[in-house]
Amino acid sequence: MRSWKERLTHTLLFEAGGLVMVTPLASEVTGHGLGEIGVLALGLATTAMLWNLVWNRLFDAWVPTRRRSLRQRFAQAFGFELGLLVTTLPAVAWWLDIGLVEAFWLDLGFMLFFLAYALVFNTFFDLAMRRYLARGGA
Repeated sequence: MRSWKERLTHTLLFEAGGLVMVTPLASEVTGHGLGEIGVLALGLATTAMLWNLVWNRLFDAWVPTRRRSLRQRFAQAFGFELGLLVTTLPAVAWWLDIGLVEAFWLDLGFMLFFLAYALVFNTFFDLAMRRYLARGGA
């Protein structure tokens, strides 16, 4: 099982990378200003970080290995994104002053983006951690 320190590092790196990529994209797609989207993205990232810590800790207990199959990685990423979508949909609609259906499609687009991002990020993070641990890292 991974430590809380490792999960916190994973979460912070994942969310920082995601914010850098998705904030300008969301501003362009929605037509909302970078500042407005930035505040929303920060709120969503904070929610995502908390959910990430909980979800991945649960997933680690369910699949306690660093060598996960593509199917297991998909389940990990999809479960995270689905949970986040359900919890953040009302906030996105409210903040952007759009309907729930429009917010759903926007959230779904970003969910698909982050699903692919999570698959790639988690694979490389696990590879880096295996190498670090093989060299005697704590």
